[in-house]
Amino acid sequence: MKTLRTLSLLASSAPAAGELYPVEDGRLPPSVPDTVRAFAAASFEGAAGSAAWVVGAARPSLLFGTGDGSPAAVRAGYAAAGKALASARWLPSGAVFAAPEGADAAFAGEALLSGAYAFDARGTPEREGTVAVAFPADAADGVAQAAKTAEILSAMRDEANRSASDRTTGQVAADWAALAARFGLLSRVYGPEDLVGEGCGALSAVARGAGEGAWLLRAEWPGEGGEAAALVGKAILFDAGGICLKPAKNMEWMQYDLCGGAAVLAAAMLCAARQTPRRVVAWVPMAKNLPGRAAILPGDVVRAKNGKTVEVINTDAEGRLILADALCMAAAEKPAAIADAATLTGAVVIALGHYAAGLMGCGAPLLDALRAAGEATGERLWPLPLWPVYGQALKGRFADLKNMGDGTAGTITAGAFLKEFVPEGIPWAHVDIAGTAWKEAPEADGAPGATLFGAFIFFN
Repeated sequence: MKTLRTLSLLASSAPAAGELYPVEDGRLPPSVPDTVRAFAAASFEGAAGSAAWVVGAARPSLLFGTGDGSPAAVRAGYAAAGKALASARWLPSGAVFAAPEGADAAFAGEALLSGAYAFDARGTPEREGTVAVAFPADAADGVAQAAKTAEILSAMRDEANRSASDRTTGQVAADWAALAARFGLLSRVYGPEDLVGEGCGALSAVARGAGEGAWLLRAEWPGEGGEAAALVGKAILFDAGGICLKPAKNMEWMQYDLCGGAAVLAAAMLCAARQTPRRVVAWVPMAKNLPGRAAILPGDVVRAKNGKTVEVINTDAEGRLILADALCMAAAEKPAAIADAATLTGAVVIALGHYAAGLMGCGAPLLDALRAAGEATGERLWPLPLWPVYGQALKGRFADLKNMGDGTAGTITAGAFLKEFVPEGIPWAHVDIAGTAWKEAPEADGAPGATLFGAFIFFN
């Protein structure tokens, strides 16, 4: 990995040595030097998430594209600017760039720092020299908020990007609990014996092949008390598919299968950092889905915490099994609402690509609120139907349910399965982030690895 600058944020009225210029729908701000305007007209279209250094400018000038001006496009643009600033080793150390006039320091600052993030399994990425972006002096609160948000998200992205073989499942649960405590959450870890005692047979079964047991992290932000908002996130630390082994090609990406758990834990930590009044409880079921002598087999029947039995048709449909018990654990505390995030189905990638996550559930106000939060934060959600007819494909032959349908409407039938573990009367939303949780290669607006898509939606 090439050496990077350390990017920081300032709240200062001191003169800056460089400029950042947003380009929205091909338009530059009015007060732009002619040299910059001419370069942009000839060489930069301003596509969302793109950035380019101006050649021939009197002082360092960076253009970044904000596309149509939507929150998603603007966030991608600032992230691209952050990556370009951190990557520019030719800049003198200590260079300061002026933030665009009117930029929201909390939103823009976090996106800049997100773009500058990098992970290297060999150790902390080398940083040589510094570069800063200065917002107006009266934006100090927004700058501090952006820095704290970036600290939380960077710590959680580091956790999500680590190799699956670095630690056992129990060690990951302990490390995530410690991280949650560091940022103000109250944590409890349920180990394998605890989960057996709780009747979590589906979660426990998935972990058998790895020989490390299943674990469940409960992390709470007390807020001002009252009914909690429950967040549930799938954390399969590596998904080889179990006995129904995945193809070898691209299997290395399957370390990303913990990203739902990472996102909901990050959301809870953001609630603590912002001191939100709402009480929030994050539930993160953890397991590795590997083949082994004790691994769950196709045809096995497992019993979830709510008593429903599930016939395992495909061991690679394991995420819904661990979420089933986690949803039951969350529901037992009678929360005001439950929302879950999971890298659950490849079908959602076929349907929505890498630009939006699938949304389904029960309770229109909750679903509408999450979708609005996604539009405001740049984490877009798209609704899918959850009509009762889809559940017919899940009727078991020798048990109450099967863990997958007939291969059609895969994202929706997975949601229909999860619905079986949420009691009536509790608003519930399921967000399938399989297409948005991970960058498989470096992009202009960020490094490869976990994106923590969903953290902002659930926080807001």
